[in-house]
Amino acid sequence: MATDAFVRTKLQEVYTIGSIVSLHYFEFSKHFRFQGERHDFWELVYVDKGEIDVFADQEGYSLQQGDVIFHKPDEFHGVWANSRSAPNVVIVSFVSHSKAMSFFAGKIFKLNARQHELLAQLMKNGFAAFEPPYDDPYNHTLRRRDRAPLGAEQLIKLYLEMLLISLSQDDALTKREQRLSSRTKQRSEAELARRMQAYMAQHLLEDLRLEQIHRAVNLSRSHALHIFKSHTGQSIMKYYRGLKIELAKTLLREQQHNVTEIAERLCYSSVHTFSRHFKLAAGMSPSEYAKSVLARM
Repeated sequence: MATDAFVRTKLQEVYTIGSIVSLHYFEFSKHFRFQGERHDFWELVYVDKGEIDVFADQEGYSLQQGDVIFHKPDEFHGVWANSRSAPNVVIVSFVSHSKAMSFFAGKIFKLNARQHELLAQLMKNGFAAFEPPYDDPYNHTLRRRDRAPLGAEQLIKLYLEMLLISLSQDDALTKREQRLSSRTKQRSEAELARRMQAYMAQHLLEDLRLEQIHRAVNLSRSHALHIFKSHTGQSIMKYYRGLKIELAKTLLREQQHNVTEIAERLCYSSVHTFSRHFKLAAGMSPSEYAKSVLARM
């Protein structure tokens, strides 16, 4: 029989995992908190035991044992223990350019027994293929074992793809709205606002731009502006200028630098700009403030 009588049918792949970025199994303390990050690949977060609080972009969620949430690429997200229980958490980060992955954006699932077994086999082969540590939240580098079982890495890929297929076929998903937590949202936003404040306080002798501040906490410009204003009542740059003026007052009281030197030290473009900002905040010019300090002495 001629070979051209055999038609080769290319198998369709709904989900294709291109590579694994990280593979973690954490046993967190009940007070653990991860400040948050943003990256250009997918991340699966599964609660193996206990409960956790998760924030994703502008929302907060409370996840229970058996829940899994997917963070899509470029979604700012983080995880917190809720101070009530010490949770065990699986986190797997991976690259997939499959269009069907959009199904997982904005969803939370409760794994059934079969899906839990698929995830367990994924992790089992992950531990067999790669060296520890698996519980360091700041170490994502996967180092291959010298004598890993044959096919262990491929099985990671296959089990993850099988899990994705199973979840997409399962109608028993949990809508994110059912896990929304205003407390988690407030807690995460307050922490982000504090981190922005701390970053600005550490860079008073520089000329920070808004872009540097919101990128320092992995937030978009609009998200950072909204969070900071809602938790401090001020805009980011107005707050930053206020910190500079308070430092300027301290320097004036110490009487070791004149107004021009202080303006230069605080990275103002000119003495005029410094004086204008100072007067707006203090109600008097730097020179008038210095004189008032001398008068009180």
